Amino acid sequence: MSTQTPKLQTTDRTDTGKGAARRARRDGLVPAVLYGHGADPKHLLLPKLELAAILRANGTNAIIDLELGGQSQLALTKQVDVHPIRNYIEHLDLLIVKRGEKVTVEVPLLIEGEPAPGGLLIQDANSLLIEAEALHIPENIVVSAEGLAAGTNVVAGDLELPKGATLVSADDTLVISISEAKSTESDSDDAAAASAEEAAE
Repeated sequence: MSTQTPKLQTTDRTDTGKGAARRARRDGLVPAVLYGHGADPKHLLLPKLELAAILRANGTNAIIDLELGGQSQLALTKQVDVHPIRNYIEHLDLLIVKRGEKVTVEVPLLIEGEPAPGGLLIQDANSLLIEAEALHIPENIVVSAEGLAAGTNVVAGDLELPKGATLVSADDTLVISISEAKSTESDSDDAAAASAEEAAE
């Protein structure tokens, strides 16, 4: 995640219907809503290319410094709606945040390493909820599978979280498990046995 807070110019969105949203997207703008801290929701339009670049560089938990009519407002990308087929950003939910404030976010897991020989890694969770300072949200949480033996389970409470982050998901949330890999020799024996049975019938 970038160490500098990216800036983004915004435009007030006066029309909020589906037709207006389609026209905005044709003009290279993404409809968005900004809310939080008791403020009335603000309907905005954001430049598509600049927004996409920010999300690529900072992930979906990006903190953006929005320019609102000459004023600056920090916001967290709370929800990004992407078209399921054409893969463009349809809409964005932004949450107002303050410097030093802690926020609850979903952070993806990054699995590293290989289990011990004979072990098969199964990933049971793709992300975890954590609480972190708004300007220091980790890009991912590393989970090490290096050398883990078959029968090992790793739960959320076992993980070392990035500095300043605390776990919100339940401690016993299963993250990865190591099962016993079936040997190819055993597979060959099973296949040979099945062929022999078919031939005998």
